[in-house]
Amino acid sequence: MCGIVGVFGSPNAAKLTALAMFTIQHRGQESCGMAVSDGKVIRLRKKMGLVRDVFDETELESLPGEVAIGHVRYPTKGSATEFNTQPHIVETLAGPTYALASNGDIVNYDAMRRYLEEQNVYFKSDNDGEILVKYIAWKVMRQGEGIIEAIRHLMHDVKGAYSTVLCTRDSLYMFRDPHSIRPMVWGKMEDGTVVVASESCALDTLGVINRKEIPAAGIVKVSAEGIRIIQNDPLLYRESIRPKHCIFEHVYYSRPDSHHFGEDVYKVREKIGAALAKADGKLKADYVVPIPDSANFIGLGYSNHSGIPLSLGLIRNHYVGRSFTETKQAIRDENVRRKYNLLPHFFEGKSIVLIDDSIIRGTTIRKIVDLIKPSGVREVHLRIGSPEVRYGCYYGIDTPSRDELFMNKYSVDEICERTGVDSLKYLQIDDLLDCVYEKDDYCLACFNGDYPVKNNGDFV
Repeated sequence: MCGIVGVFGSPNAAKLTALAMFTIQHRGQESCGMAVSDGKVIRLRKKMGLVRDVFDETELESLPGEVAIGHVRYPTKGSATEFNTQPHIVETLAGPTYALASNGDIVNYDAMRRYLEEQNVYFKSDNDGEILVKYIAWKVMRQGEGIIEAIRHLMHDVKGAYSTVLCTRDSLYMFRDPHSIRPMVWGKMEDGTVVVASESCALDTLGVINRKEIPAAGIVKVSAEGIRIIQNDPLLYRESIRPKHCIFEHVYYSRPDSHHFGEDVYKVREKIGAALAKADGKLKADYVVPIPDSANFIGLGYSNHSGIPLSLGLIRNHYVGRSFTETKQAIRDENVRRKYNLLPHFFEGKSIVLIDDSIIRGTTIRKIVDLIKPSGVREVHLRIGSPEVRYGCYYGIDTPSRDELFMNKYSVDEICERTGVDSLKYLQIDDLLDCVYEKDDYCLACFNGDYPVKNNGDFV
């Protein structure tokens, strides 16, 4: 899970890109980068760290130009190093020619890299974003194709999830995989500046109007000649062009003030909470307590449906990053301990419904229950706003091994015993699908193992 931004047509492109990147910082906190073109030169800046630390005013002033792309990284493909930080560039004798940033994961990365290396294409990183930009450059420079044609062939050869921005010295390209797995929203500011980002909340920050999604397998080119939207040819693909959006964007990843896949994220989460309460029947408790922040609206939906009052009994330190997006278990453990605290005396003698969005590795929930239990709480009924996560994600989330997943280690009864909760219930898959409008348009692979894009080790 990463975040991408693209801006075209503003003399303040770097500053607008940084502001949008800051808005979607929750999608990646390990590193960030930006490429900006002034029509002659593409300048690249990328470092480990947060947007606010990497792109201060002085740094932004050194990046003139009207075309910019940006990226915040949560590492999946490739280690946490500056080499793997995006954007990636292609340099020619005339200097940097292409820059690219992408959100997602390539499932046939190894096969694609071997093939391109056989064509004397070299790589500086282990990151899938570099595969994309090097493939396009290879098609254009050595095969004589145009950029649009190269991107169309990429969508046939490269398999996986990729919501991508590409800039040349004078143009911005946006394109998306045939299943549009990760979100990608674009529109115009009042002055005509074109902006694209991973989530609509970034567009809200910049005052973008008339927002729309990049279509599945679609390409949008923005240049001085205007905006060109290319709907791709289904005959190019072995898999059909059919949406299979990541439903976990609604459950956890996205900010609640975002709108994508035709849904308001916060409304989906409220429906999830109501579905949990409906399944609980007449459970008696004093308070509904969501684990902040991603479970807040799930808790609100549960409270509204059940009539049990909502209370924010847990307080989150917002200066600690999202524990799930950390790449090392020891860091996750430490962050959970530093992230949450209890309202004093709130839990004493109370029966609570504790709401969380999901259980992945079990780190957060174990530490939080350990925090609550000594407070004198009478009962803790744990309710999870997603089905049981039993399969890894290969489309941009760092859960590749089933052995890491809590539900593959322990039964519900064992989890209750290990965490000390009095009861535990998950949302059922059918109930989750009832919370969205287009039930057939979502990937549920992390719950049922039905992967929409499969890797057979080839690329043709």
